[in-house]
Amino acid sequence: MARALRRIGADGENLVASYLEAQGIAIVARNWRIKEGEIDLVARDGAMLLFVEVKSRTSSRYGHPLEAITPIKALRLQRLALAWIATHDQWGADYRIDCAAVHFRSGLKPEVEYRAGVL
Repeated sequence: MARALRRIGADGENLVASYLEAQGIAIVARNWRIKEGEIDLVARDGAMLLFVEVKSRTSSRYGHPLEAITPIKALRLQRLALAWIATHDQWGADYRIDCAAVHFRSGLKPEVEYRAGVL
């Protein structure tokens, strides 16, 4: 079960990365980790750094994928973005935190719902 969930998550991240690249946005890092957590995707759109949280689901049984981003998770994403900026000496860079929901439904093409600057 855990392996299947990891695969769904990885597939969702790949779809979102492709979605961003199709818009001319460069992927800088994937699954950047420190002990406090992980950033799914770091991207650059011109001078703007994007920190992207990806949530993937195969059904709506547990609600919309983005409902999994609680206030605590949002705060952690903010801290992780600042840690990435500090670690990569990008002080002063413009940045935003984006979220993407990927809906995998049996027999249908996966659907990406992207929300810029929601956190």
